[in-house]
Amino acid sequence: MTARNLKCEYRQDPIGIDAGMPRLGWTLQALTGARDQKQSAYRILVASSAALLAKNSGDLWDSKKTSSSEQNNIAYAGKVLRSGQICFWKVRCWDGKDIPSNWSTTARWEMGLLRPSDWKATWLNDGKANPTADQDFYKEDPAPLFRKEVHVAKQVKHARLYITGLGYYEATVNGKRVGDHVLDPGWTKFDKRVLYSTYDVTHLLAKGANCMGVTLGNGWYNPLPLRMWGHLDLREHLAVGRPRFISQLHIEYADGSVETVVSDPSWKVSDGPMRRNSIYLGEVYDARHEVTGWDKPGFDDSAWHKPGVAAEKIGNLAAQAQPPIRVTDHWDAVKVTEPKPGLYIYDMGVNFAGLARLQLNLPRGTKIVVRYGELLHADGTLNPMTSVAGQIKSRGTGGPGAPDIAWQTDTFIAKGGDETYTPRFTFHGFRYAEITGLPEALPLRAVTALRLNSDVESVGTFECSNPMLNQIEAMCRRTFLSNIFSVQSDCPHRERMGYGGDISATCEAYIGNFDMSTFYAKLVHDWDDSALPDGMFTDTAPSTGIQYCGVCWAMAHPTLITELDRFYGNKRIAEEQYEAAKRWLLLVENGNPDDLIHDGLSDHESLVPTPAPEMVTPMYFRSAKLLSGMAHRLSRTEDEAHFNRLAERVRHAYLAKFFDPATGKVGSGTQASQSFALYTSILPSERRANALGYLLQNIAAHKEHLTTGILGTRYMLEVLSSEGHAELAYRIATQPDFPGWGWMLQNGATTLWEHWELSDNTFSHNHPMFGSVSQWMMNWLGGIQPDPGALGFDKVVVRPQTVAGLDWVKSSYQSIRGKIVSNWSRKGGKLTFEIEIPVNTVARVTLPVAQIAQVSEKSKPLSQVAGVKRVVKVGNSVEFSLGSGHYTFVATGGEPR
Repeated sequence: MTARNLKCEYRQDPIGIDAGMPRLGWTLQALTGARDQKQSAYRILVASSAALLAKNSGDLWDSKKTSSSEQNNIAYAGKVLRSGQICFWKVRCWDGKDIPSNWSTTARWEMGLLRPSDWKATWLNDGKANPTADQDFYKEDPAPLFRKEVHVAKQVKHARLYITGLGYYEATVNGKRVGDHVLDPGWTKFDKRVLYSTYDVTHLLAKGANCMGVTLGNGWYNPLPLRMWGHLDLREHLAVGRPRFISQLHIEYADGSVETVVSDPSWKVSDGPMRRNSIYLGEVYDARHEVTGWDKPGFDDSAWHKPGVAAEKIGNLAAQAQPPIRVTDHWDAVKVTEPKPGLYIYDMGVNFAGLARLQLNLPRGTKIVVRYGELLHADGTLNPMTSVAGQIKSRGTGGPGAPDIAWQTDTFIAKGGDETYTPRFTFHGFRYAEITGLPEALPLRAVTALRLNSDVESVGTFECSNPMLNQIEAMCRRTFLSNIFSVQSDCPHRERMGYGGDISATCEAYIGNFDMSTFYAKLVHDWDDSALPDGMFTDTAPSTGIQYCGVCWAMAHPTLITELDRFYGNKRIAEEQYEAAKRWLLLVENGNPDDLIHDGLSDHESLVPTPAPEMVTPMYFRSAKLLSGMAHRLSRTEDEAHFNRLAERVRHAYLAKFFDPATGKVGSGTQASQSFALYTSILPSERRANALGYLLQNIAAHKEHLTTGILGTRYMLEVLSSEGHAELAYRIATQPDFPGWGWMLQNGATTLWEHWELSDNTFSHNHPMFGSVSQWMMNWLGGIQPDPGALGFDKVVVRPQTVAGLDWVKSSYQSIRGKIVSNWSRKGGKLTFEIEIPVNTVARVTLPVAQIAQVSEKSKPLSQVAGVKRVVKVGNSVEFSLGSGHYTFVATGGEPR
């Protein structure tokens, strides 16, 4: 075996981490053809230099040979690490026969600033005051430019820039961008926690004169006082102030000396060309105000003034661990039309979230306006109404100074000549860009879509013989990426907030497609930071003052903790956040003495009524089971017992109130109410058959169409597949007419809708909540699932469903332990299953084949196949345990079911 893909804190060679005992991990590569390989021991070396490590000297930590199968989340246990320290490490492993591997290649990590006292810098702003009248926030307020010249007298060994800004910042050194982050830092509850980034700027510094530059945007720290939905002013619920930044440049010279350059009142500040900027409404950029050379050495800044020292209280600085927002794809517009003279509509081909980059050559002073939308009117003009901020669509709704319609708009005023314009401190959700003010249409290559999202790694793939499902999967992934801008949002335009219900419904779908290990850990902290003074979790995190959704939204916190442990083995987040989750659930318990939940949202956007008590109560039950599982993991035996007792009380009250044992009907008997009951297992096992039967009757009455909403859709597909009705789930998922994903496709959707019905005025066309179908495809058609008892995906379930209508499926998932593959194909009465399991992982495989004798691997019966153990017949399926390796199983003897 060989250790590969070495990671520290779930990242490869991270720079600027603030975990005092960083966690290390790796994947294992076996020799070609080897099967059932396990790790029996490891040895980690951590050194202060690459040279020492090359000599097998771990002067910081030598774990010695440690008998363990653990390969992830192994906490560093060496010498105390200091701020900025660079650590080099490698690992070797022993297999099940105690044969050692070679040493891995060298990896590294670098510490950030570990203590508040390490920050010597000062928070700076432009020295101005925010308006006192709401309407004045809409007036011109240029984004400030800050500069500081630095003299470098000696040869630089390495240099690091620690920096952040509120709401957003961009930094330069000698006129060159520092890093490639966009809309940095990630949005948090700024009065509790502010994230900073660390950059290696060694290559940007030159001997002699240098210049540091910083530009600030408003972001979520200085939002407009828009009255979202006519009443919610974000400024009343967020930590707000003038845009500000803090930076600290550490230079280590070749002679060993160190110099630190910090943000302080010696910097200079002036107005820049960005005259207005808003996360919701867009920006106004006047290129005539550009200042040539302002961020390069030698610029005359005598007319600039001293900055202000920011005094507003904010939270502690913490290293940004989740993937930064970046430009992750780009493409040119695919079509341009002119529905009215001088009005040009550029079609980007698909709905997405990001920006439009324009290449221009216009006379000085030419003003162009770009509006964005998801749809077109029948006459070909832009329809921006599904993406209007906070449903502000009439005069006075948005409050004093607000536009009558709060659509997404960018305005550019040319300085003349060749120019490229890209907005910087805003983002948009759109397919169509309407440009007015041009003397003639721009060529398609001059209008480029820049897709933005938190740069999560793609880890899952799904493809099958049904083109509709492939389109649905593409639609889901596009929607998912549109809604991760450091929070998992409901939509990338109208609201942009981190609603817990969307997370509860789709977190496993996201994890099945992307590496969410650090992103979701950040969200868990957001929920803790946003909790009300008594510990009650809010509907959104960071909190925006919305508080009516209840348990199904708040339970995103314990749900994410559980999934982070199951998929990534992140026990530390449970240790850190358990008390917050416990405090929340005890509040819910104390507030509901009859053990029923009477209010809150349940199956949002369902097509039938969704009474809260009969649907939210099972989620209360599920929350109690989540907490009991967390307590068990942390050896909190008294808490485990308490939450199990709570779950049983809730079950008893629920059955007495809502369940009819004679018919199996739950409450109102909708698809959602039945599915909530079955998915959460609040029904005892002897009651499930009746409840499932009632669900099947309901589905039949609706001609195999769904009526479910945000959570019921996920739960129903899951329940049907796990209870032996995968064929029915498949037919529901592939219905071409209303309601369903096929109906969205029939109506031109390229991202998921917020509502099953086509909306041209109200509902978003880029909402992830119905993306749970992506999870269903991976889990059941592909068949890849973490075992319910998995920790860090150490146990895998492979359970493909060979439904009628599909000839083949290809699916894979790059787990934290390595790649899992489950492919199957059907041809000529024969089923072929290709399965790959990573080293040090065990799979429970269930194949939909009637008899054990039907299955072979390379012409050998299962009993003779290396890596296959405990073969049994379970109903109409064959089940066995499978060790690591690559296998091709063939099932013959008639058309398998």
